[in-house]
Amino acid sequence: MKWMIASDIHGSEYYCRLLFEAYDREHADRLLLLGDLLYHGPRNELPRDYNTKQVMALLNARKNNLLCVRGNCDTEVDQMVLDFPILAEYAIVSEGDIVLYATHGHKFNPDNPLPMCKGGILLNGHTHVPKCVEYDNYIYMNPGSVSIPKEESWYGYMTLENGVFTWKDLDGEEKMQYEVK
Repeated sequence: MKWMIASDIHGSEYYCRLLFEAYDREHADRLLLLGDLLYHGPRNELPRDYNTKQVMALLNARKNNLLCVRGNCDTEVDQMVLDFPILAEYAIVSEGDIVLYATHGHKFNPDNPLPMCKGGILLNGHTHVPKCVEYDNYIYMNPGSVSIPKEESWYGYMTLENGVFTWKDLDGEEKMQYEVK
């Protein structure tokens, strides 16, 4: 199974469309979204082509392929217009021997991790910065941001296939890779 992992669309129709073009190009089976889907939040500038209604329609059209967790900008009102669950604080996904603990990052993060099994992978968005850091008991990964990258990073996502995590920009250019051993 091939997963695509992304975060922080923040209501950008332009970047949401590019994300789904990448999803189709990757031939991914599922898309794991780490929150902040529709709104930009008070600390961010408006992303390019900010259009929450169009992003809502794009996401709803792909609802059967999405697994989402709640971001700090996601609310009950957002859930009312989306046809798939978005309000879980975290999700635990098992992919072969890999256990993913997916959360947005505003509550659970490397400074406050979820209780995880040894060797688990903590997936966060929130910071908009791609990361891969090995800790004693777990690995922390962040796909960066689809629409508002920070710290000179790229507009992008990650894939997981056969134990290999690959960070890519929205054009599909590989930026980083990590193989789980």
